[in-house]
Amino acid sequence: MKPWTLLDQKQTQDGLLQLLQRGKKDFIIKIDNQILMNSHLSLTEQALATSAVEMMTPKEGARVLVSGLGMGYTLRAALDALPSKSSVTVVELNPIVIEWCKGELGALTDYPLRDKRVRVVEGDVSNIIMDAAYISKKRYDAIILDLYEGTTEANRDDMHPFYGFEALMKTKDALSTLGIFAVWTEGEDKGFERRLGRAGFSVVQTRPGKGGPRHVVYLASRRKKMTQNN
Repeated sequence: MKPWTLLDQKQTQDGLLQLLQRGKKDFIIKIDNQILMNSHLSLTEQALATSAVEMMTPKEGARVLVSGLGMGYTLRAALDALPSKSSVTVVELNPIVIEWCKGELGALTDYPLRDKRVRVVEGDVSNIIMDAAYISKKRYDAIILDLYEGTTEANRDDMHPFYGFEALMKTKDALSTLGIFAVWTEGEDKGFERRLGRAGFSVVQTRPGKGGPRHVVYLASRRKKMTQNN
């Protein structure tokens, strides 16, 4: 088996971020020797975006927020599911990841950052959400969070910037009336479900794929009732 080759690395506030390649299409992203993403394990990321767009109303002219960028699979799935008259703001905290998706990783997903519907923002997605929460014309029809860590950390910190109660209230205000909030996490999280309910969301969860350990996609909305599609 071919060895992994280090293509690039960058020290970040969360640790040493590395991009490695083996062969033509095998890539992994690591942080401090922990594997964050693998180019052959993208099912949940794609299902996250596709499920959000399927539930979203309206689709024509929709405004979608995606964070983070990762290897581009979530963004690509959103673009493939959206009509031409829509817009996607993709937010990534680490500029090096943006550069990787413009370069080495771009071919994996047919260079989604080149799509004319896409606007790239380097920064913290919580700031983008807060801005939309206070300015109605900036609200999104879908907010899709595919971050390095899932929701469980917020069970110990109700002031968590993405999944704490106040953050969820801001996210709800940043959505259009029928907007969808879609989140990737490692597994079922009852604490997160309860916080979503307290914040006024209806929620369903799906586990894309079959057999073995599978990650979870949460879909939340202001609607009183949502239909689950497994």
